[in-house]
Amino acid sequence: MSLLTKIACIVFADRLRSIERMRTDAALMQQKVLHSLLTTAQKTQFAQSHGLSADSTYEDFRQRVPVSDYEHFAPYVEQMVRGEANVTWPGQIRWFAKSSGTTDAKSKFIPVTTESLHTAQYRGSLDALVTYAKQHPESAIYKGKCLTLGGSKQISTINNRAQTGDLSAIMIGNAPTWSNFFKTPQKDVALLANWEEKLPQIMKATVGENVSYLAGVPSWMLVLLHYILEHTGKSNIQEVWPNLELFIHGGINFEPYRSQYEQIAPRGLNFIETYNASEGFFALQTDPDDRSMQLMMDYGIFYEFVPLDEVGQEFPAGATPIEGVSTGVDYALVITANNGLWRYMIGDTVRFTDTRPHKIRISGRTKLYINAFGEELMIGNAEVAIRQACEQTGAVVREYTAAPIFMDKNSHGRHEWLIEFERQPTDVNLFSSILDGALQEVNSDYEAKRHNNTTLAPLKLTIARDGLFYDYMRQNGRLGGQNKVPRLKNDRSLIDQLLALN
Repeated sequence: MSLLTKIACIVFADRLRSIERMRTDAALMQQKVLHSLLTTAQKTQFAQSHGLSADSTYEDFRQRVPVSDYEHFAPYVEQMVRGEANVTWPGQIRWFAKSSGTTDAKSKFIPVTTESLHTAQYRGSLDALVTYAKQHPESAIYKGKCLTLGGSKQISTINNRAQTGDLSAIMIGNAPTWSNFFKTPQKDVALLANWEEKLPQIMKATVGENVSYLAGVPSWMLVLLHYILEHTGKSNIQEVWPNLELFIHGGINFEPYRSQYEQIAPRGLNFIETYNASEGFFALQTDPDDRSMQLMMDYGIFYEFVPLDEVGQEFPAGATPIEGVSTGVDYALVITANNGLWRYMIGDTVRFTDTRPHKIRISGRTKLYINAFGEELMIGNAEVAIRQACEQTGAVVREYTAAPIFMDKNSHGRHEWLIEFERQPTDVNLFSSILDGALQEVNSDYEAKRHNNTTLAPLKLTIARDGLFYDYMRQNGRLGGQNKVPRLKNDRSLIDQLLALN
């Protein structure tokens, strides 16, 4: 064991024991979290209007507080954005993470509190390193720096009391000064707004550093690594950083990118998947041989799990805390947290692979979506964009589906739209251009990924032959009733079947 790794394991021994205790005391830890949340927030407008206090039990809580999504919770957010204090959390919330993903709004604004940054986001990042050091005692990771690829400092001031920006930008901007000794690039470069300016600046700042691990979203990080290889003339990334050994990733499905990372780091690279979002940091991979992630019980987040057939109900009878879950069942994840969200359905579905400790995999979304590159394209976005393209070109769409085309070292990622027209547009290229532009108008994350073709190239439009979707449904015994082809799919399993029939 290296000296620094040994010191780290000693310093964080108590934390490692707490993580291990989640194996046996998960329910008790979660009960304490709920009690703490109720105690802290009991004088807020939300708690008082719902009859909550420090003495409320879980049964009181579930009977008085409805499960909500962003559209239903938005009125409270609007109050906080206006500067009102003690709405859903004590005091005045000044930061809001901007993220797309709702069906009816281009962006949503998730409250970010000091408590949520420190007890969830920062703690989760540290826990990933602590568990990694325990699993890899020979690691020299602490001798090097972390290359963190986050969002830009395009912080928007809503008013003189509230600011919005990417969660990663908020985290970098609020990180303690001492953390700069362990990260590269420094804040001024990490938060640059212009991506074309940012890439060369990151390369300049990091190529001479001893980078031992990476942290970021797989698609964006791959763009950066290919850029560095292209401009340094190196054949693989470990020629640039000989001590690179780990990539901590999250945000999108990693599997389409795994082989590319293995190629770019031929001496081997370890991977840790994390489950963090604007709403909180929830889970991380604690076993290198198991791609499931351990749900973390002491991050100031109280979890509930709703069976999929009860999604949409304000008071789902089957909603259960951690002690009631079963393996192999898909649940919609609902959180109550110290960022002021109460019984908030974040939109993800999870499946437990183990309950000792509680390990999960993200199994899908409660709504149709594509999120292969961090674009969070929802079915509502797609429907609005299709309608605009039809109105402006005179086309009539009969059926459609869309899926990602994953990037490789020679090309950017993009979306492929397979559309069967009732009446084709007179100008197919114009239809495609309008569709792509409309998607950017209704979805800020898609717009960011499409900016200057940085991560996403223009969409590919494939015209389906007449009757293709009907033939597919017939072939799969799904004619009639309420059967339908999914409009959006986060992988190519469906569209490739349809293309084979086209």
